[in-house]
Amino acid sequence: MAYRIITLILLLCSASATAGLFDAPGRSNFVPADQAFAFDFQQQQHDLNLSWQIKDGYYLYRQQFTFRAAGATLDEPALPAGEWHEDEFYGKSEIFRQRLTVPVTVKQADKDATLTVTWQGCADAGFCYPPETKVIPLSAVLAASADGQASTIDPAPPTSSRPVFNPPLPVEPRPSPEIATSPAPASAPPADAPARLPFTALWALLIGIGIAFTPCVLPMYPLISGIVLGGKQRLSTARALLLAFIYVQGMALTYTALGLVVAAAGLQFQAALQHPYVLVGLSAVFILLALSMFGLFTLQLPSSLQTRLALLSNKRQGGSPGGVFAMGAIAGLICSPCTTAPLSAILLYIAQSGNLWLGGGTLYLYALGMGLPLILVTVFGNRLLPKSGPWMGHVKTAFGFVILALPVFLLERILGDQWGLRLWSMLGIAFFSWAFITSLGATRPWMRLVQIILLAAALVSARPLQDWAFGAPALEQQAHLAFTRVSSVAELDRALAQAKGQPVMLDLYADWCVACKEFEKYTFSSPDVQQALKGVVLLQVDVTKNSPQDAALLKRLQVLGLPTILFFNAQGQEQPDRRVTGFMDAAAFSAHLRDWQA
Repeated sequence: MAYRIITLILLLCSASATAGLFDAPGRSNFVPADQAFAFDFQQQQHDLNLSWQIKDGYYLYRQQFTFRAAGATLDEPALPAGEWHEDEFYGKSEIFRQRLTVPVTVKQADKDATLTVTWQGCADAGFCYPPETKVIPLSAVLAASADGQASTIDPAPPTSSRPVFNPPLPVEPRPSPEIATSPAPASAPPADAPARLPFTALWALLIGIGIAFTPCVLPMYPLISGIVLGGKQRLSTARALLLAFIYVQGMALTYTALGLVVAAAGLQFQAALQHPYVLVGLSAVFILLALSMFGLFTLQLPSSLQTRLALLSNKRQGGSPGGVFAMGAIAGLICSPCTTAPLSAILLYIAQSGNLWLGGGTLYLYALGMGLPLILVTVFGNRLLPKSGPWMGHVKTAFGFVILALPVFLLERILGDQWGLRLWSMLGIAFFSWAFITSLGATRPWMRLVQIILLAAALVSARPLQDWAFGAPALEQQAHLAFTRVSSVAELDRALAQAKGQPVMLDLYADWCVACKEFEKYTFSSPDVQQALKGVVLLQVDVTKNSPQDAALLKRLQVLGLPTILFFNAQGQEQPDRRVTGFMDAAAFSAHLRDWQA
């Protein structure tokens, strides 16, 4: 019995070893897209359910779904919440695994109405499929009658798994006038999706605290504290804390309402807010707001409106919770020159998100940050406040640089990563140089260390500009492989014919392919790989647009998805056993090239 068990274990181990021996990296057995994402649908009058059975180890991108109706009016498809997926090149994306069901309400459909659905997914192993498009025939549905019931034109039974037609041409992801969609390539966020913002809402709390120490705000705290207490000097600590907290909550309510309104407006105009012209315009506004913090001009509410709000606030009685809350709510509307620019910047910033929770929460934390020093002054008195001086003006100027970070963030979307890095470099040089020059007037010994750190930071910030000026990016470009682009079957055949007598490597690339980016950054830049590819003709096909020519090429080459790299011998014949699918690091790819050339 023991002998049989040992024999069985040895057989299992040998089978695993054999599988590992012949399962070479880069030749994974990926399934076709229709098996990785099995699609089905079912319609019963106005209720249409779209479903995908997603194979283990695969996922669909939420932002890649598009829905276009022809001859029908539909409600917006209700995509459920997915899980977050993050990669080095595209950041966070929402994805779906296992099973996905999308209910769609058909308001009205003609007899020959159709719904075109597009989606795209990838495998965890680093393999992405081109966008898949299906055209669904819809059963005719009359518009809802007065009693709210919808009816079908023909008494056909519920449709399920009816023939789904593949259109002859891939559908470009474009918004539909009838159905709200979220189209975008995976390489960039969709035009109408909430923008990913680089700062969290907690930054608003820190900004609010910092604004409290500007010259327009800090000297006002003792006066506001006295008004909140109703002129009474002897109140218990608990009572003083309660009144101060209520005042801050009233102010926070006003700011939160502003945040909700602006975020809601941003949600309605997300596509417009992502347009390059709009981003440039917003960047110009942010620059003007920053200049106001630098003291070039004063930005505040008209004095007549400020006076009217102040009189309204003075009518409220201090010392009582209701009166204090109303005073705080009104005070939130009175913007001083030091708070107008930061508040405007935050409002424009959260409009980019279109997220109500983020909008309201950000402004609430901003108001809470401004109110924390007031609470301390009200409870413990003026002894906790630092002495006024020129340093408050420096705080105001520093926030001008904080506001300048926002146009850099917006322009980076238009100009690309390289110019974005240069803009961040310029901003870093400006800020650290200003801080260094400002610190020269300090007399304390420990400030010498701070000055050294600031000077070093300015020099480090200048590195991207040095690379730009002295041509380092050009050297970096030379370190990558120089591919010859082909864009059609005819061009590929012509390039292979011209390369007769030389081996050929054909790389299939797309912007939405994460592993293709990894190949560029980590594999093709390797000196060993470049040395191994000397004497090899390098061709590349960019199928980002998923055009008819791209589809024809993929069909001709029998490519399921990307990344895929094909190898041809000197006679122009592909060697299928050398084909690479999925990512391979530099060491593994170098070994693969040596085996190919052996």
